[in-house]
Amino acid sequence: MGVPLMQMARVGAYVVKQRLKGRERYPLVLMLEPLFRCNLACVGCGKIDYPDEILNKRLSVEECLAAVDECGAPVVSIPGGEPLLHKEIDKIVAGIVERRKFVYLCTNALLLEKKLKLFTPSPYLTFSVHLDGLKEEHDHSVHQEGVFERAVSAVRKAKSRGFRVSVNATLFDGLDPDRIAAFLDYASFELEVDAITISPGYAYERAPDQKHFLTRQKTKQLFRDVFRRGRGKKWRFSQSSLFLDFLAGNQSYHCTPWGNPTRNVFGWQRPCYLLGEGYARSFAELMETTEWEKYGTGNYEKCANCMVHCGYEPTAADDAVRHPLKAMAAALRGPKTDGPMAPEIALDRQRPAEYVFEANVERALSDLHAEAERRAKLGSEAA
Repeated sequence: MGVPLMQMARVGAYVVKQRLKGRERYPLVLMLEPLFRCNLACVGCGKIDYPDEILNKRLSVEECLAAVDECGAPVVSIPGGEPLLHKEIDKIVAGIVERRKFVYLCTNALLLEKKLKLFTPSPYLTFSVHLDGLKEEHDHSVHQEGVFERAVSAVRKAKSRGFRVSVNATLFDGLDPDRIAAFLDYASFELEVDAITISPGYAYERAPDQKHFLTRQKTKQLFRDVFRRGRGKKWRFSQSSLFLDFLAGNQSYHCTPWGNPTRNVFGWQRPCYLLGEGYARSFAELMETTEWEKYGTGNYEKCANCMVHCGYEPTAADDAVRHPLKAMAAALRGPKTDGPMAPEIALDRQRPAEYVFEANVERALSDLHAEAERRAKLGSEAA
């Protein structure tokens, strides 16, 4: 079992409460990005392509905890960038744990051994270490030799000090299912991590490597091939049985982008963690004014091939609450790896992609310059 029973119970109770209140849209996981800066340049990443003025910007501890309170989700994921580069990341994590939220600090682990002393083991804290396979695959993915070995060393160190540690793996086109299965064996039975998150890569428009993003059909076939090799094994996935079944092409799900809302240095990102199409000033504004129907597979060209957990895990969670016997059956039998796949979402009515990255960057830089001028003026008046 990759998710602690306490977390499963708390999240399940939260979902039931939202449904009893008649809420159609509610967050499950807050994606809290306190910075974009990273100490790696992964070939499939589109999150670090910003000018230095933006890469140098940080959310304060107060801004981070205000976002946690404003959103109210029971789980907080802290991606980046590399969160351990934030000088007050320990205070951010401590504040979230004090609120009895389950926090997943996502890290490439290059700084983890050095920073472990800043944190205290807690059932509410999990270090989620980025590993895209075994040494050959991972070091290729991050475009740097030796990163896999450093990450593994950090995982072992954190585990020895009593921390919960999971790994998150992103799969791309061209990977060998046997090698992926070997990685899942290694992570589960040799490295003995507490959980594994696995997901297909999202086709970031500005990622350096555009050749190896998976289509939906290739995603489904790859995951079927991998899961077939896992029959009888107890790989420690952190994801729900229905989401894994979806990855194998057995569920016709639509994206739930509001399930994992994102707060970063720009504000509340529309519509989701992976796709920045604009920003809201508050969580309430994000939920109330985002045109959700314009996004998702079948609605928008940029979403055509997405099957990523941050959009579809909330859908699977809602389905599990609506149909608990279905979820239990999927958990007992595992993902189906043969036979016809569920019908695919038609793309003939999707709207064309809009390319807004440059405009968002210009707007952010303008806001930064205006804030700098305001502070300079206040300082001059005070003098």
